[in-house]
Amino acid sequence: MNLLRDGEKTVSELVAATGLRQANLSQHLAVLRQRGIVAVRKEGVNAYYGVANRKMIRACDTIREVLLEQLSEAEELAKRASRGEQR
Repeated sequence: MNLLRDGEKTVSELVAATGLRQANLSQHLAVLRQRGIVAVRKEGVNAYYGVANRKMIRACDTIREVLLEQLSEAEELAKRASRGEQR
């Protein structure tokens, strides 16, 4: 999703950016397309994938923020535990 934040990309561009095998990436894109998360536009032999609804980018950003906050809290708890501190 993050790779599509700035616009459409072809499968080849996504393969190059992710390092995934094309078959694997195509399966992921098919699921995302079926769920209405990405849209595909065909032009000649190329298929261009893009975010179907820009709100999905905001949702991913929010989820990322929450996960980073949780990670930070877990790291702080681990540091306290290693020092023998109580909450």
